[in-house]
Amino acid sequence: MDQLLKLLSENSDYSTEELALILNEPEDYIRAQIKEYEEDGIIRGYRAIVNWDDADEKLVSAIIEVKVTPEKEIGFDGIAEKISKFDEVKSVQLVAGSYDLSLVVTGETMNAVASFVSKRLSPMKQVISCQTNFILSNFKEGGVILKNQDDAKDNREFVI
Repeated sequence: MDQLLKLLSENSDYSTEELALILNEPEDYIRAQIKEYEEDGIIRGYRAIVNWDDADEKLVSAIIEVKVTPEKEIGFDGIAEKISKFDEVKSVQLVAGSYDLSLVVTGETMNAVASFVSKRLSPMKQVISCQTNFILSNFKEGGVILKNQDDAKDNREFVI
């Protein structure tokens, strides 16, 4: 595994100077390598991992398991690409198992997610069935722990 990509995927906030020190490489080399990865589309973007449960903006998320009929000549890629274009869809993965695609979808309410599934996703001709699983609580995302037992612990003391 490319160590530079591994480090950036774990923490994109590293400076090129820090990366050069960690990897024992010249900073100019690190800067050029990052630029090449960006130009080649290997690095697609940088983002913060937000604990939305603690933020003011509350969104509802669901994992949707979708069974589809693959399209002739392009297989599952065509339908996955179409589904990826919906704003509500945050991720799409092709999976092996009892369904074909796993989606993460967000909306302002459970009803908004349900409406997306019933009015936009399910009617697509390649979609055979959908199973919606609402996310109740998010404990870890992108390798970052968002919640643990210590966060919920009540540290107040009772004195009689």
